[in-house]
Amino acid sequence: MDAGKKTTTDLAEYIKKNTDPNIFPDIRVHDVRDMKIISVMVKESHDKPVFFRSRAYKRVGDTSQKINSSEMRTLAKESAPKVYWDGQVCEGATLADIDKETLDKFRKQYENVNKSAIKSSDKDLLKVLGCIKDVNGTIKITNAGILLFGKEPKKFFLMDYVTVARYPGKDKAQTYLDIKDFYGNLFDIIDSVNEYMTQHIQEVSQVIEGQIQRRAIPQYPYYAIREIITNAVAHRDYSNIGSRIIIRMFKDRIEFNSPGPLPANVTPENIVSEQYSRNPVIADVFNKILLIEKLGEGWDKIICAVKEDPYMSKMPEIMDTGNTVIVTLFASDLEEFARIGESSVKSSVKIIDLIRQNPQISIPEIADALHLTTRAVEKNIAKLKQRCILKRVGPAKGGHWEV
Repeated sequence: MDAGKKTTTDLAEYIKKNTDPNIFPDIRVHDVRDMKIISVMVKESHDKPVFFRSRAYKRVGDTSQKINSSEMRTLAKESAPKVYWDGQVCEGATLADIDKETLDKFRKQYENVNKSAIKSSDKDLLKVLGCIKDVNGTIKITNAGILLFGKEPKKFFLMDYVTVARYPGKDKAQTYLDIKDFYGNLFDIIDSVNEYMTQHIQEVSQVIEGQIQRRAIPQYPYYAIREIITNAVAHRDYSNIGSRIIIRMFKDRIEFNSPGPLPANVTPENIVSEQYSRNPVIADVFNKILLIEKLGEGWDKIICAVKEDPYMSKMPEIMDTGNTVIVTLFASDLEEFARIGESSVKSSVKIIDLIRQNPQISIPEIADALHLTTRAVEKNIAKLKQRCILKRVGPAKGGHWEV
């Protein structure tokens, strides 16, 4: 093949004619080992997706796959100028739609957390928070303002609510035990959903040495439940007006379904390190009163809460379907707690405490400290390792334990 100027010109013209928006590549010819190598360099387009012959593609491994309509809409929204949905004007809303009682409650929470008083007026406070803006001399309420401080958010956003459904078994095939919708501003929704869920999770009790009162052990870490609820409310895609947050409580797990895919470059694998918020105004207001952690830290702490619970048998999972993000929190093995007896579980907790104090401690030393047989200690450790609570680093002699 003669890779001359005509070849590169024709190739550039072919690419330009068959792409929408038009791509203008930088095409060059290189001499490599008596061969002509053509390189085609294309700058990333600000307008996404780019169509080739009326179709859009994405790269998956070493294959090219067509992009579906949902992914196209997501790309189009994310490549557009960054006017976030929660910072846009809520049409028809006025200051009369703001609930002063909720705003006053926020003031008190902020002052308690930050140990400093808010001296600005309600209007100035709302402006600083991004909940109102001045448009040509007229005060306009933003979408975030109504969701956070509105008297009746559902008047403007019909799907701004959370549905919780409880099932008796492990799948949706069975008729649910109860289904409940939760409305209100975002603060009220988080509180009411969290209260309902914590009232309907199983607990067992544990005797504490030297105390008459027993300790309640829940199926799930309470922190993890509230944090996942709050993140779903803070980061869902509110521009998707046909969907709501749905939480399904099964016998062995809870599934939190939040409308919209993971934003921007966030994936289930990099969610701890990648920082991006679909609703930065809402996220910032929540962060000011420590309702959510800094971006990424919340999920990290959920994982830590599960890892530190000696009864949890499986790590939580995140799945992005393209239309919905599903976070699954798995139940602790309370049935095993009841089956094997409290003393065995207490032994596991004591073993973890000893290992935290001395990571180099040996099994015979643990057995001696707890007045157990080495066989009993080995069985407890095997179960802790199976649940990914404990692992051995290095050989039996010279190695150490990690919790």
